[in-house]
Amino acid sequence: MKNAFHTSIQYLKGVGPKRAKAFNKLGIYTIEDLLYYFPRRYQDRTKFSAISQLQEGQNYTIKARILARGQRQSFRKRGFSITEAAVADGSGKLFCVWFNRPYLEDYLKVGRELIFYGKVERYGNRLQMNSPEFEFVSGEDSADTAQFVPVYPLPEGVTQRYFRRSIKQALEEFLPRVNDFLPYDIRAKNNLLNLARSLINIHFPENLRMQKEAYERLAFEEFFLFQLPILLRKAKKKARCGVAHNIKGPLSGAFIRSLPFKLTAAQARVLQEIIRDMASPQPMQRLLQGDVGSGKTVVATAACIVTIQGGYQAAFMVPTEILARQHYINIKNQISKIKDGKDLKIGLLTSSLNKKEKEKTYQEIEDGKIDLIIGTHALLEEEVEFNNLGLAVIDEQHKFGVGQRALLPKKGPNPDVLIMTATPIPRTLAITLYGDLDISVIDELPAGRLPVKTLHLTRKEKKKAYSLARGQLSQGNQAYIIYPVIDESYALDIAGAKKMYERLKAAEFKGFKLGLIHGRLKQKEQDLIMTQFRKRKLDLLVSTTVLEVGIDIPGATCMIIEHAQRFGLAQLHQLRGRIGRGSKESFCVLISEAVGSEESAARLEAMVRYADGFRIAEEDLKIRGPGEFFGKRQSGLSELKIANPLTQMHLLKKAREALQRLIGSDPRLEMHQNLLLKERLLQRFPEYEQLMLVG
Repeated sequence: MKNAFHTSIQYLKGVGPKRAKAFNKLGIYTIEDLLYYFPRRYQDRTKFSAISQLQEGQNYTIKARILARGQRQSFRKRGFSITEAAVADGSGKLFCVWFNRPYLEDYLKVGRELIFYGKVERYGNRLQMNSPEFEFVSGEDSADTAQFVPVYPLPEGVTQRYFRRSIKQALEEFLPRVNDFLPYDIRAKNNLLNLARSLINIHFPENLRMQKEAYERLAFEEFFLFQLPILLRKAKKKARCGVAHNIKGPLSGAFIRSLPFKLTAAQARVLQEIIRDMASPQPMQRLLQGDVGSGKTVVATAACIVTIQGGYQAAFMVPTEILARQHYINIKNQISKIKDGKDLKIGLLTSSLNKKEKEKTYQEIEDGKIDLIIGTHALLEEEVEFNNLGLAVIDEQHKFGVGQRALLPKKGPNPDVLIMTATPIPRTLAITLYGDLDISVIDELPAGRLPVKTLHLTRKEKKKAYSLARGQLSQGNQAYIIYPVIDESYALDIAGAKKMYERLKAAEFKGFKLGLIHGRLKQKEQDLIMTQFRKRKLDLLVSTTVLEVGIDIPGATCMIIEHAQRFGLAQLHQLRGRIGRGSKESFCVLISEAVGSEESAARLEAMVRYADGFRIAEEDLKIRGPGEFFGKRQSGLSELKIANPLTQMHLLKKAREALQRLIGSDPRLEMHQNLLLKERLLQRFPEYEQLMLVG
C-alpha cells in the first residue's frame, strides 16, 4: 500500500502544489488521507423535499431556482453584512440567509438552480434557512449526478463538486494498485467487503445496502487497527517476569482488621482480584474504576501493605499536592494503628519540598528506608531511584499523560501496576480502550452514604442557593462555593472567586467564617486553609477547581457551583463528590445562565437526574463523543474517523475477537497472510516495532 497510497496529494491530477495547501488544511497530505476523508452525509437526489412541504425545526435538502437576492448591513453590528436570497421550486418560495459572507453575491445569480441543505426556521411570518450549505446543479459530472451524492465537511474555498471530482480521480487512478491488508480469513469470517469496494461505496455508494456494508468494513478496520497495538502490548507484558508477592504475611490482614469500618462487598472482591494478581510472577497491570467516594484509596493502601510485607517498596502517585498530602496524613494514620505498623516508613515527595528535604527523601528511597512513598509528578524525576520497587499505584490516571504513566513502573524490575480512576466508563468500552489492562470495578458506595440531592437554578434564583447554604451552616455543617476562575472576567461575564469571597464574607454569609483557596496560593497557604476547614475552623470555603480531585471533608454537606455551564460533566461530578462523604443529607446546587447551549443544558440535566458515575459517564460520552471524552491525544481515538464505540459495540467485539485469535496463532505477524497487516501497523505506529518481538 505504501507505493500507491502514500503518494503526495499534489500529484493527483487537477491538484498541484498550490491547491495541495487547501487539502493540507484538512489534514490531507497523501492519497490515503484523501480516500479516508469520509462523507459527513449523502444527498439522495431522487428525494428532494418540496418547499411547500417544509416544516420548521427540521433539516431538508431542496433543489430550487434563485428568484432574487440582495445584501444589506446589520443595523445592530457595524461592518456585519447579511446576504439574502429568495428561492422557489414550483411548489412554493423560501428565503435563505447568510451572515457576514459578502462574497456569496458572486455565486447567487438570479435564475441559477442550486441545491440547498439546512434547517428550516420561522422568522416573523416566513420560513427561512439560516446559512444553508449550497452547491450548483450540474448535468455533466458523474460525481454530482449519482443517486447518492456524498457531502463532505469542507472549509470555505473548497467546493463539494471539486472535492468529489478529486476523490473520483484518486479512486480511478490508485485503487487498482491497492492490496487489502486485512487477512482474507478475517474478512470471510466477519462477512466484510474488501478494501477497494469499501472505499468506492463509502464515497459513491451503488445503493444504501452497499453503503452500509462499506461503512461496516471500514469501521471494523478502525477498531481492528486501534486494538492491535494494545493487545500486542498485553501479550508482551504477559511474557515478562515480575514480582511474586508474599500475600500471606501478617501486615495485610492486620491492616484490614484495624480499619474503623468494614469493607464493602465490592471493595473486598476487588482487593482479592488485586491480591491474586500480585501473587503471580507476571507483572500486574490492573485498572481500578470506582465512583467518587467508593473507597478506592483503602484498597490501594491494602495492596501497598502486601507489597511492603514481602520486602518491596510501593509508590503512590497522585496529580496534586493537596491530594498527596491528604493521602500521606490518612495512610500514615491508618498504618500506625496496626501492630508493627509504626515501624513502616511512609514518605512524601512533592515539588514544593526544599532542596535539602528532597535530597534526604531521594536518599532514603534509594537506600530502601522508605517503604511507601506518596507523591506527585516529583516521583518521576531522574533523581528518584528505588531500592526495590514492587508496586506502582497511579491515582486519577487521566490527569497524567500516557508517557508519564509509563515512567513510574520503569523505576523498578517489572513492578506490579495499579491504575485508578474516579472517571468511570462503561465496562465493555473500558476493556477495549484499556485492553492491555485487567479491569476491576468498585460499584458500591460505603454503607450509610446518602445520594447527594442536585438542584439546577438560574442566576436570578441565586438567593435560594445562598439560603440553602446558610441553613446547612446554621446546623453546624460546612459548605463550598465553587467558581470557574480566580479573577472575574468582564468579557465573559464571569464572577471570580477572589472578588466574590470578599462580597460573600461581607454580605450573604456575614457572621460565618469563610476561607478562600485557589491555585495561585503557595502550597503552604493551601495546606493551612484545608487544615482549618478540616478542623472546622472555617464554615464555608470559596474555591476554584483545586477541589476537583480527592479532598475528603465529611462535615461538608452543601456545594454551590457558580457558572455551572462552564464546567464539563465529569468535572461537575468530581466536584459534587467532595460532599456527601458522611451520613448526612447533602445538597449540590448548579447555578447557570437561563439560556445556554444545548450541550451545556444536557450536562446540567444529567447532573440533576443521575448520581451514579457510570451513568454520568455514559451521558458524557453521548454529549461529547468518545474523542473528546477520552482525550484524542491520550487515547488514540483520533484514529477512529468513522467507527463509533458507543453505537457499534458489536463490531468492536468482533474486531477484538478476531485479533485475539490472530495474535494467539501469530504473535509476531510473520505468516504470509499477515505481512501486509504488519506493514500497515508499522506504517501507522512505527514505535510498535518492538512489539513484533513478542513470543
